[in-house]
Amino acid sequence: MNKMMTSMIAFGAGMAAYNLAQRNNLMSGRQMKRIQKRVKRALF
Repeated sequence: MNKMMTSMIAFGAGMAAYNLAQRNNLMSGRQMKRIQKRVKRALF
């Protein structure tokens, strides 16, 4: 249960940082796609 909460919080923080980076265009589209693939692989 605790482990689940920790991973959910970490995921939420990651998504917030990801959205912020997307909004500010800190990363190129290619990097974004690479990160999305990595996130998907980590989740499933």
